Amino acid sequence: MLTTAPHLYLRRPSPTTAEFTVTTCPPLTLPLRLCLLAISLLRVAIFTAATTTIYSRFFHDPSRPPPPIPISLLDLLYQGDILLLASHLLQTLHSSPPGQFLTSTTAPLSNSALAVIASVITYFTLCTQLHTTESLLVLRGLGIQTSTSSSSFSSPIPNTSDGSNRWRGWKWWFWGTTPTKTRFIPTEKIRDVLINEAFRGFEVRYYLIVIVEGEEDVVVVFPKLLPGRRIVEEVWRGVRGCLYEGDPNHQSLGGSWGQTATLGRKDS
Repeated sequence: MLTTAPHLYLRRPSPTTAEFTVTTCPPLTLPLRLCLLAISLLRVAIFTAATTTIYSRFFHDPSRPPPPIPISLLDLLYQGDILLLASHLLQTLHSSPPGQFLTSTTAPLSNSALAVIASVITYFTLCTQLHTTESLLVLRGLGIQTSTSSSSFSSPIPNTSDGSNRWRGWKWWFWGTTPTKTRFIPTEKIRDVLINEAFRGFEVRYYLIVIVEGEEDVVVVFPKLLPGRRIVEEVWRGVRGCLYEGDPNHQSLGGSWGQTATLGRKDS
């Protein structure tokens, strides 16, 4: 329910521009929205508990009187005093019944064990991603841009009114999307866009590559998701149609798809 097999969304803002997006995030239905909301609240609660525990053990000084606090948290926010705001929040959490319960529960743990456990919990709470999204933007006459991102709670929403895979936008949830890698390749550097194949165990996997002039290694499109053959074929046709449509001077290195699929076979 929370994730699906890689599937493709296509957006064509103009005849000379195309964006191909492969994602593992399903369309946001009402049950999925509620489930993601519950997960996000749970993550916030776990992160808050870990942060409060670290503060209570290592930073809270019961002998020191609390600093003067303005009337409300909004006053601190308006003043832009982030450190004082964080200190006030942590003191409030520490003094609350859940904070006292956490302090007494973790009291038997040593400082090192508590620090390691809280750090691991904080890392997985903040960095664990549910979905992976990779896109390929094609601009005729300019080049192509590849990007890979991981997201906690985001989903492309297809236009289901006509059943097509048109892109309508993103819905951002809490941590949203974190870009991990983006690269732009100018048109003059692109020698060709081909479909290659490789062995993954006993399985043959098809993937899209871009041959860049002056570079020994090819650029693999959708390297993390490696979608199935049907998606790879559709993206290959769309990319070549957008890049080279009406260009009589372009000659493919691999010819037809059937020939390119047998080129550069390698083990992976």
